[in-house]
Amino acid sequence: MVKIITDSTSDITRDLARSLGVTVVPLTVFFGKESFLDRVEMSTEEFYKRLVGDIFPTTTQPSPGVFAEVYNQLAEETSELLVLVISSKLSGTYQSAINATSMIKKKGVKIEVIDSRNTAMALGLLTIKAAEMAAAGASLEQVAAAVRENIARVQPVMYFETLKYLAKGGRVGKAQGLVGSLLSIKPIVTLDDGEVAPLVRVRSKKAGLDYLYNFVAGNAGNIEGLAVEHATSPEDADALVERLAALFPKEKIVRSTVSPVLGTYMGPNVVGVFLLRGNKPG
Repeated sequence: MVKIITDSTSDITRDLARSLGVTVVPLTVFFGKESFLDRVEMSTEEFYKRLVGDIFPTTTQPSPGVFAEVYNQLAEETSELLVLVISSKLSGTYQSAINATSMIKKKGVKIEVIDSRNTAMALGLLTIKAAEMAAAGASLEQVAAAVRENIARVQPVMYFETLKYLAKGGRVGKAQGLVGSLLSIKPIVTLDDGEVAPLVRVRSKKAGLDYLYNFVAGNAGNIEGLAVEHATSPEDADALVERLAALFPKEKIVRSTVSPVLGTYMGPNVVGVFLLRGNKPG
């Protein structure tokens, strides 16, 4: 059976990863000289407590050696590995995963590494779909082809309180023009070809959450997967899920929190919806 590997910015919870049989490779977040494996040695809650301090965090991707260790371990169980990682325009994780393919010890192991051009639960939804296909007996070629097709059908839409964390971390991408906005203006962003890109500006959190709901409502009837996640405001995410339950089965809405590595760039109070559209045209 194909084994699926992703990275911790997919925001797939430990329990969900275990149930899907997905291996999650953690990135690392630093506070000064202290390092923490993402979602392993530091939780989102712990991260945001540290974020209010004097030291601004930094992050780094897993080394090729870390990926190679995972590849070699899983190669004892299967000869087909699919690796699905954060956008190469946001992180060097993809290159590490690629470089590690030459470090496999066992012959005959096929490894497919895919740049998802996404992150957070947009990457998470792609990973969940891949894992479900693998569990149903699809081949590596079939799963990889489906993932590449689904990349064009997945979209994150995220409400930010501020873009200053993205700007500090150098990940602001095409949304640079929003950085200097008035404090009363709240940006809604997405990812466009792997980079952060602006959608609209709103004047309040309520307007932002309404925008997220309306985005999903505009795709009603053509939703294959849906996720909601937040950084520090679970009550906002809970309320949004309740509203979205009128459009998509509540029990199928995937819930998660922003990982510490992503929190470095997103900051507090982020709420996002992540949509995997069905294959209907339009």
